[in-house]
Amino acid sequence: MTDDASKTDLTDDAARLSTLRGRVRGLMPTVRRDLEALTRIPSVSLDSFDQGLVDQSASAVAELLESEGLVVEIVREGGRPAVIGHLDGPEGAPTILLYAHHDVQPPGDDADWDSPPFEPTERGGRLYGRGAADDKAGIMAHVAALRAHAGGLPVGVSIFVEGEEEVGSDSLATILERHGERLRADAIVLADSTNWDIGTPALTTTLRGMVRVVVEVRALDHSIHSGMFGGAVPDGIMALTRLLASLHDDEGNVAVAGLRSGHAAELEMTEDQLRRDAGLLEGVQTIGTDSLLSRMWTKPSLTVIGLDAPSVDTSSNTLVPSARAKISMRIAPDESPRTAYEALERHLREHAPWGVHVDVRLDDEGEGFAAQAEGPIYDQARAAFEDAWGVPPVDIGVGGSIPFVAAFAERFPDAAILVTGVEDPDTRAHGANESLHLGEFERVCLAEAVLLDRLGR
Repeated sequence: MTDDASKTDLTDDAARLSTLRGRVRGLMPTVRRDLEALTRIPSVSLDSFDQGLVDQSASAVAELLESEGLVVEIVREGGRPAVIGHLDGPEGAPTILLYAHHDVQPPGDDADWDSPPFEPTERGGRLYGRGAADDKAGIMAHVAALRAHAGGLPVGVSIFVEGEEEVGSDSLATILERHGERLRADAIVLADSTNWDIGTPALTTTLRGMVRVVVEVRALDHSIHSGMFGGAVPDGIMALTRLLASLHDDEGNVAVAGLRSGHAAELEMTEDQLRRDAGLLEGVQTIGTDSLLSRMWTKPSLTVIGLDAPSVDTSSNTLVPSARAKISMRIAPDESPRTAYEALERHLREHAPWGVHVDVRLDDEGEGFAAQAEGPIYDQARAAFEDAWGVPPVDIGVGGSIPFVAAFAERFPDAAILVTGVEDPDTRAHGANESLHLGEFERVCLAEAVLLDRLGR
């Protein structure tokens, strides 16, 4: 290529970026309006909530995609409704699959929110509401990219918007089996992750896997008087707490033998940054050893997320026969969930105190993910992020589990998988006051529009 041709290409790139930037900026008011409308639908996919609202959410997503010219179908394979859409690109252009999910987590106690969870509210440049970030903003980032190319889409696009990601994606395998050919693509953009910080974009290249179990400890066949028998007879709660305490060593490392570990990328995270992002109270120490990012991204962790035992307000003065706990274990990206479950089950049975009876039930499991994030599609993705943010992206891991990523990687082994997202360290997804940083959201929308342009060329 001659110097003159190279200069022309650079000029063309700058002009195309400027055009797309202007289009996306002009689209943001209507994109935000549509995002707010989606957020007002309480599409909680847990069984105990109104599933008619999940149907309503799927219909709203389908209407948005149809308005952009996609051929759309709502599919249900034994679970919640998913939306599949497709729009052809130019002859010979690659096809890009865009993923997001329209179901959301329960809001929790309304009193914990500073504004109603399903009434999107702006404060300080952030839009607050359940699903405003996770993951209805992911849906709208895809829609914004389509709108930025309205009438001149440079690639073929398929869109898959799932309706049960927050409850484990149980029907995803069936959907991929029955509709997989409609979703086959050269690259897959999964918009359900996070960026490193405000102003610093990221590609998620590793995800921990997940195992969730329910453990029940039984010491007695009925309740007995704590004064008459206490001191000689163990109770279910005492035994359960000792068993749960055995899961970590004195430094807070997971003490289950046989689990894999890894080391995270060399990014800087200070303890002060972690304390701020996590809301760690003054004087409370961090747990574990190794770098902070390795502890959160590539080493196993164990968390007790639920307990069944008499409440303080309703308890009687008795030895409780049994108690249950739900344990969430995150595992290294390359760890087998089944192997990890067997190690955890073995530990729980071997560490049962005083011969109490222990029952362990597998509640859920999910594969981790580790991308080989190299090649031309990843190069174009990184360039698109730099175009949108003005700084290159960093590769990050995420300690949370997104099992559907592994499902897509298994179903489409030749596709480049780009795990991106709209969140930032203060998004508080799944918690009260979930929010979306509106400035970052515009950059996300621009990056995706630029990515489609770059992949088309």
